[in-house]
Amino acid sequence: MPTKTPMKTFLDELASASPAPGGGSVAALSGALGSALTSMVCRLTIGKKKYAAVEEDMKKILDQAEELRGQFTELIEKDSAAFNKVMEAFSLPKDSEPQKALRAAAIHEATKEATLVPLQVMKHCIDALALVQTVAASGNPNSVSDAGVAALMLHSAVEGAALNVRINLKGLEDTDFVGWKSEELSSLRNTSHMMLEEIQAIVGEKLSGE
Repeated sequence: MPTKTPMKTFLDELASASPAPGGGSVAALSGALGSALTSMVCRLTIGKKKYAAVEEDMKKILDQAEELRGQFTELIEKDSAAFNKVMEAFSLPKDSEPQKALRAAAIHEATKEATLVPLQVMKHCIDALALVQTVAASGNPNSVSDAGVAALMLHSAVEGAALNVRINLKGLEDTDFVGWKSEELSSLRNTSHMMLEEIQAIVGEKLSGE
């Protein structure tokens, strides 16, 4: 039963008053779910004579999807760890000027790190969406709806991670870093939206039987 798995523990922690795990970890989890669905579609295609022509491609995609699933899973923990480092930095003493300077520097570095984790989630999602596009087009058509859900989960991961990037950039005074990462953020979001639309078109066409 799902209620007896570690997922229940994660959900209980998520629902608690503790700020971590939070939205960043959920974004990474969404990425892992999208990758897992991609793997499932591959496995439902591999080994079937009807899809022998795409079997080798599906095997390669399966390996890539599983690697991404592992990376997303690690990022669930990394996001919480990065947030905790920010909180630890804020808790540093500030009674003297040297202490204030050290505290400010620690907050700055921890916030930068907390920005880079969700950005990594976004980058992995673009890679994962490319895999979904192929399995939606060439995989077992009986699982095309699963490919569609995978794309939706990955796009949600991008949008969720983007919110976490934005809130962290808001607290930084490094204008070069903020400008650079803001441009990267915008590019990744646009790419994800474009890829989602393309995948939805493929899925819609197959579901309508055209």
